[in-house]
Amino acid sequence: MNLKYMDMAINEAKKAVEKGEVPVGCVIVKGDQVLSKSYNMKETLMCATKHAEIIALEKASEVLDNWRLEGCDVYVTLEPCPMCASALKQARVNHIYCGLSNLDKNNGVIIKQILACDKNNSEVLFTSDLAVEKVKLLMRAFFKNRRNS
Repeated sequence: MNLKYMDMAINEAKKAVEKGEVPVGCVIVKGDQVLSKSYNMKETLMCATKHAEIIALEKASEVLDNWRLEGCDVYVTLEPCPMCASALKQARVNHIYCGLSNLDKNNGVIIKQILACDKNNSEVLFTSDLAVEKVKLLMRAFFKNRRNS
């Protein structure tokens, strides 16, 4: 784990804010090489699947010329949704490092079930709450601004 990558993910999340997107940023690394960085683009691209994690997966797969991202670690500012957790597991990433857990505790239960070992894929390691205060500040500011608009 290297928190400089979480800081990069936070910087990506700030880009999302500039575009009026929910501030979620994602960075995918393999060893010391950053393969991809992205942020939420659902509103901008008018597509429900354009979460930061999905975009980062697509970019990393292009870099490696492979959909299998074995040995890759993912740094994301907010706990993934079930769709993103499933995609990350299918891509066979090694570890997901999360800046802040989702307020919906049921999401965490679902995510852990998705990332657990099954008949087709090995377990994806998951570590959360690595940059809680930084991400909370970003989220609070975003939603306060949205409510005041």
